[in-house]
Amino acid sequence: MRSASTKSPSSRMGLWLGIALLVILLDQFTKTLILGHFQLGDSRYVTSFFNVVRVHNTGAAFSFLAGASGWQRWFFVGLGTVATIFIIWMLRRHGQQTLFATALTLIMGGAIGNVVDRLLHGYVVDFIQLHWAGWYYPSFNVADSAITVGAVLLIWDEIRRVRRGG
Repeated sequence: MRSASTKSPSSRMGLWLGIALLVILLDQFTKTLILGHFQLGDSRYVTSFFNVVRVHNTGAAFSFLAGASGWQRWFFVGLGTVATIFIIWMLRRHGQQTLFATALTLIMGGAIGNVVDRLLHGYVVDFIQLHWAGWYYPSFNVADSAITVGAVLLIWDEIRRVRRGG
């Protein structure tokens, strides 16, 4: 059996697409649970800093453009589609770079998860709410978490690349 670093580009692409599919499935599964068990605006206390809520976000991160007249739905669907095409292209070229490809894969899976919501519902289902001492962080979901972790990994990969000098 070959190690991950010596796998063919096509088998590496299968790995990255498989991970993205897992992110999409986990994201959609959790959102389906929320839609089935919570009404819009419902909130359940879990810990002193964490609630499960049901929020509909028609905008992007931190509800950016949520108040727009509806055009933003298709803008974000288009943006997610273009991002997915670009990421697949990048994975084909750089799929052997494990950290970089993992980062891109998480971003792609999260982006597709949120695009699915926009296509099905016209909004993104958010349900994770963190808070502390009266301060509430904007609600988010599994897809948003994957995008955030992917972005952090991209930054880490770039810092490592710069330190190596290439």
